[in-house]
Amino acid sequence: MNLITPDGGLLFWMVLIFGIVLFILAKWGFPIISSSIESRSGRIADSLRKADEIEAKEAAIGAEREQMLADARKEQDAILRQASAARDEILAKAKEDAAEETAKMIAHARTRIEAERVSAEAELRRQVAVLSVEVAEKVIRERLSSEKEQKALVDRLLEEASKAPGTAGPKN
Repeated sequence: MNLITPDGGLLFWMVLIFGIVLFILAKWGFPIISSSIESRSGRIADSLRKADEIEAKEAAIGAEREQMLADARKEQDAILRQASAARDEILAKAKEDAAEETAKMIAHARTRIEAERVSAEAELRRQVAVLSVEVAEKVIRERLSSEKEQKALVDRLLEEASKAPGTAGPKN
């Protein structure tokens, strides 16, 4: 038997068997194969569509996440600016309060010093007056030991009082 150039009978049976197999495959095999290929193709297309949807959702979620991060950064910056402003305001208020308190303390100290100075001057004047009176008393006692000296002193004082401006004595 020669396979390269087959006999007419062999060729007939081969064509007949091929036709029967082709008929059986066309009747029952090809529809099952094509339906399973179509179903598989549909599942692949559906999977690709779902993958595209998931990818789009993932991109949207990524963009939303980036937006949320940007918003969080903006909010963080705003909070930091507010905290910095509050800190500056507190420091300025503390400095102002300290300056006011210092000014009050200085004014109070000056008032106390002035009061003490006035009190010390008054005390010094009182002591000087007391000492002056004591000295004058001693001097007068010594000088006016006689009645004649006492009368001369009184006359002289009356004369000086009458000559002093603004007194109601005799006018010259």
